[in-house]
Amino acid sequence: MKLSVVVQAGGESRRMGQNKALVPFLGQPLIERVMLRVKPIADELLVTSNQPEALAFLQVPVYPDLLPSRGALGGLLTALTAASHPLVAVVACDMAFVSAPLLAAEREVALEPGVDGVIPQTGTGFEPFHAVYRRDACLPAVRAVLEKGEKRADSWWPLVRLRYFDAQQIARYDPLGEAFININTPEELRQAEAYERKKAAG
Repeated sequence: MKLSVVVQAGGESRRMGQNKALVPFLGQPLIERVMLRVKPIADELLVTSNQPEALAFLQVPVYPDLLPSRGALGGLLTALTAASHPLVAVVACDMAFVSAPLLAAEREVALEPGVDGVIPQTGTGFEPFHAVYRRDACLPAVRAVLEKGEKRADSWWPLVRLRYFDAQQIARYDPLGEAFININTPEELRQAEAYERKKAAG
């Protein structure tokens, strides 16, 4: 079963002070780094953004939000609608260390009967934007809660059958515990770059 990977770049980037997707990470646009990390597992690679002209250099389809100003939930609706394959991995453009092996493992579990989506769960909460969803089950659920005016990103979860990866399962594919590092501010960007340099230096 083929996998679409959708990189979400629709946030307002207020804390960064500029478009996060375009912020250089060690000289490379952050979103380009994310895309290269997930490309090996993607049968289709897409981006959601309300600034498609700014991301034209990526040379992949870029889709603006179908329902503007509806936050992460609206972005997920756009991602699931734009994807053409039955399984859809959704990742955030500010996850500089997104893990293709972890997403691949989620994909395998999503193929099991009775599973509509696979979401990692850490000690600090869930990671719905490093997850894999079955399009045919999740898209109607997301659309239904949006039509009711819901805004919470998890408001549609009771309508589908989700499986959660616990810390032990996550560590098997993300042993360094870096997959969910978000870069929201200039300081977090500096810290992430320093971490990457240190790791590269051994």
